[in-house]
Amino acid sequence: MKVEHIAIWTNDLERLKAFYETYFDAQVGEIYENPAKQFQSYFLTLSSGCRLELMQSTKHPRPDYNHDDPPTGYGHLAFSVGSKEKVDALTERLVADGYEKQDGPRVTGDGYYESALLDPDGNLIEITV
Repeated sequence: MKVEHIAIWTNDLERLKAFYETYFDAQVGEIYENPAKQFQSYFLTLSSGCRLELMQSTKHPRPDYNHDDPPTGYGHLAFSVGSKEKVDALTERLVADGYEKQDGPRVTGDGYYESALLDPDGNLIEITV
């Protein structure tokens, strides 16, 4: 069994698509649009084969995520980039481009080498070895 895809709601579909395409080398499929439901989405394929579905509904905009009072459910996405050097390099690139670093790079209590940053919508992203 494998994770086929993970779906993420956004209020700015093009901005979030560009983020994952630029920093995580996601291959972007064609946009899907359902005018009756005021819904649009993209499937993005990562090198591992896992896919992200980015979704937007103009009929039902999503509230911003509150890190001080998170809901149950989705906590973060973790991307394995292959080495400590690549964790450091991608973290530095994201910070230089203005993305908010939450933690790291560091070795966690359970032995992961990782950094944690926020994507453009404030979703927590972990970058690991």
